[in-house]
Amino acid sequence: MAGDQHAGFYRVRQGLGAAGGATAGVTVEAYRWGALTAGVAVRTASMLLLLPFMLSNLAVWMRPTLADRFGLLGGLCRLLAGSLTVAFTLALVGVTMNLPGWQCVPYVECREGRPFVSWLAVLPMGPRLAVLALVPLLALRVFWAVGARSARAFEGFDTTPPRERFHESTGSLDTPGVWHDEQTTSWLRQIHVGMGAGTVAVSLVVAVSHGQWSGVAVGLLCLAAGVTVLCAVLLIVAPSMRWSGPVRRVLWPLVAAATASSLFYAAFRREVPVPAGQMPGYEGAVAGLVAAQGLLLVLIAAVTLAQQRTRPTGTRMLLGGLGTPLVAAMSVTVASAYTTTLVFRTADRLDRGRIPDPIRPSPPALGPLEPPVAYWWAALAGLAALLVVTAAVAITLPTARHRRRRYAQHVVERDYPDAPASAAAQLAVVRKTIARSFITEELGPTLVAFFVVSTFGLATVALDLVGIGPTQLAARLGRRHDVFAVLTAYITDVGIWIISILVIGLLILGYRAYRSPETRRVVGVLWDLGTFWPRTVHPFAPPCYAARAVPELTRRVSALAARGPVVISGHSHGSVLAAATVLQLPPDALPRVALLTHGSPLYRIYARLYPAYLGEQVLCDLGKRLGWRWRNLWRDTDPIGAPIFRHHEFASDLPAPAHSVDVRLRDPRNVTVEPADTVPPPVERHWPYHTQPQYQAAVRHLVDNIRGGQAGTDWSTQISPGI
Repeated sequence: MAGDQHAGFYRVRQGLGAAGGATAGVTVEAYRWGALTAGVAVRTASMLLLLPFMLSNLAVWMRPTLADRFGLLGGLCRLLAGSLTVAFTLALVGVTMNLPGWQCVPYVECREGRPFVSWLAVLPMGPRLAVLALVPLLALRVFWAVGARSARAFEGFDTTPPRERFHESTGSLDTPGVWHDEQTTSWLRQIHVGMGAGTVAVSLVVAVSHGQWSGVAVGLLCLAAGVTVLCAVLLIVAPSMRWSGPVRRVLWPLVAAATASSLFYAAFRREVPVPAGQMPGYEGAVAGLVAAQGLLLVLIAAVTLAQQRTRPTGTRMLLGGLGTPLVAAMSVTVASAYTTTLVFRTADRLDRGRIPDPIRPSPPALGPLEPPVAYWWAALAGLAALLVVTAAVAITLPTARHRRRRYAQHVVERDYPDAPASAAAQLAVVRKTIARSFITEELGPTLVAFFVVSTFGLATVALDLVGIGPTQLAARLGRRHDVFAVLTAYITDVGIWIISILVIGLLILGYRAYRSPETRRVVGVLWDLGTFWPRTVHPFAPPCYAARAVPELTRRVSALAARGPVVISGHSHGSVLAAATVLQLPPDALPRVALLTHGSPLYRIYARLYPAYLGEQVLCDLGKRLGWRWRNLWRDTDPIGAPIFRHHEFASDLPAPAHSVDVRLRDPRNVTVEPADTVPPPVERHWPYHTQPQYQAAVRHLVDNIRGGQAGTDWSTQISPGI
């Protein structure tokens, strides 16, 4: 009916029967949007590689309130996202300029039998590093191209005038232009590429000028560092459309000048002293970046705690309201795992399987081939975080098991009071299913423990800055006893391998997503949660599919509402798209629109993770916009869907119509074998809802409700954004 192969509106062809969930007098139309997240294999696989960027973008949307004075929290989150780009750039510098170019090529034993590095031996150090610097610059160009291509595919569907465009630090989901983010993303993409290019230029100038600083070298260093600092400042202040144009015209020439001049300068620096160890300035840059990220996480946590004081009374949030700093810490941790794996696996390859450390150094003939100290600490901190989170899960889930089982028993006794003894096995299955459906709500303490451990791991920053690794610290503490130092070295190695295995596992999952449609769908469901929000923090995150889906739904529903009643039916994450659509509908369309959600995570997940944008007050406003023409179907056995208003702490303050929104479905409908069947009815859990009698009854009720206030209409449409 409308759209294209990526996302479109469908109806059953005439003569092929009725659509699922069809009700007499209602035309069923489905909106298929799953291809935007899981329909293309390459897109799904690339999402796994972009996970740190996605998490950093997600963090800012989990703020407790919109009251962000001076845009401070948004600026800090954007700056932290910029540090992730710098971290990946430094990792690429490490696996090109530092390990092969500076440490491996000068030694015959390292480059012997390796054509991919031996050809660099004919080049002096300056030209060699200039050639290798092209690799991280090319990677930045690839990120730019991927981001620009995704913007053309998913963004630009919102036709809101530029003056009404949205900014994440001040607006809400009913603000015009909330899904119009391609200009902000383009501006951020330019800043991030500038930061990455500035990082490469600084690394190159410092390496080839070590010990022989001249006026030209100092000038080039100031230019490259100034470009990087300028980009960081632009990330802190909210990119305003009013003055971004002039700054853009100045920024690009500065980035190009700093990059080109550093490459030319290095290409003509043939006499470069080559001290043993790390490339000059590289280890300090990595350690300084870790220190900056630690400081940013502390500031983000402090600002988030301060903002919690202004949140509405009675608001219940997951993770204690620390969603923003927690997810920001997760983005840094995942990025650290990626970069550590890349650097150590490259070092392991070049060192022929012998990664050195202070306890087991490389043979003198091979040279000091080793990663920076910061990556050793990252591996040790990653292992500690993994162990603590595993222990927290092992403690939290059994502790809450009794409470969940007690609730499940209460539900079973209420729903099946007259169940015969022969149904004992089926009752046990129902109890177990209900108890398991609440596990996701018990993981909050585990994630908070992860945040605490991640923050505690930042204490190693001071040791990074002075270049003391884990085994060196253990050797100093153990004095004459080397057992402790050797044990620390082996533990660190275990941490490196565990992190590497986890990262390789993600890559394998990405390959499976490329090969298997079933795996692609599973990954797509997870990415529904992470790519729903516009990219207002990190431009290299996976594209926001809602930037296309919500404007398309708004346009289609508005057109259909002009002809008759429309019931928007949203299942699971489709209910979130439906809610976002209602918040964007024009006032003249709202009187002919009703909302039917089923298996909806609007309250269980979204209202509690994103209280500033889809919190309880927003859900109440959503109901008022529709005149409370809203029904929400849910089951106790559903691990995703839940009631929206029924269990609110301030339920007494809700208007009377809100209490009729939630409709509970008993699941299963019976625990005994029905006369026309051979087995008991199945436990439906999250799917399906549209085949249940209560679904058709809700559709008829909502249609009649609309028609009661709209005389003269003779047909209606049910549109389902749930595929």
